Amino acid sequence: MAGYSAHLPLSHVAWNIALFGTGALVMRGAGCTINDLWDRDIDSLVDRTRARPLASGATTPFKALCFLCAQLSVGLAILTQLNLYSILLGASSLAIVIIYPLMKRITYWPQAVLGLAFNWGALLGSSAMLGFCEWQVALPLYVGSIAWTIFYDTIYAHQDKVDDVQAGVKSTALLFGDQHGQKILACFATVVPAMLALSGYMNDQTATFYAISCGGAAAHLAWQLKGLDTSNRANCWQRFISNRDLGLIHGVTRHNR
Repeated sequence: MAGYSAHLPLSHVAWNIALFGTGALVMRGAGCTINDLWDRDIDSLVDRTRARPLASGATTPFKALCFLCAQLSVGLAILTQLNLYSILLGASSLAIVIIYPLMKRITYWPQAVLGLAFNWGALLGSSAMLGFCEWQVALPLYVGSIAWTIFYDTIYAHQDKVDDVQAGVKSTALLFGDQHGQKILACFATVVPAMLALSGYMNDQTATFYAISCGGAAAHLAWQLKGLDTSNRANCWQRFISNRDLGLIHGVTRHNR
């Protein structure tokens, strides 16, 4: 979106997309490593996660730390390709990434903290393109993306809620419950296209943006809710992974004028 608003050349946009795509892959992996390091004792108590390398003892924390250092080194190398504003903005997100795994021990809102960390790219993308963060566009996009993360990760957390209670792990799945959970998820689902629309309005997007990006996101989220069965693990998993398709719609959101 920043590339279009500033009428930047396609080569500049493509270069940043390549950087962000690689960086997202690397840092997503680093986040998983950090999460598995913090949670190795808890993971061993949960049926779905006890086979993970650290939880099962297939690898050691030292080896995981070495792997994490390699991941972070690659992430740093990518980050230094950006402007100084973006380097500082990107580095400031690391604290959230590190503390996220601890949140499930102290709050029923770890999904919100995950959203803060996962969607930092909405802010970073703007600054990487423009040299500064265009807050009136980036902030609604960030808020909408956080709402989306809470939505899909709550569905994900429903898979483990029985084991989580026994392990003392907190989540929005347990907080919202089954009786009123889908109504609450519907509220977050409403926020997503609303914030996309606000971001688009602030960026002077055309009608195509609202039809494809906002309308498509709303339709997909409604479809997920309609068929969601929070008592069925397989159903929750299928709904969760379907958000890859919604991610493609988000891609259109960010690059379609």
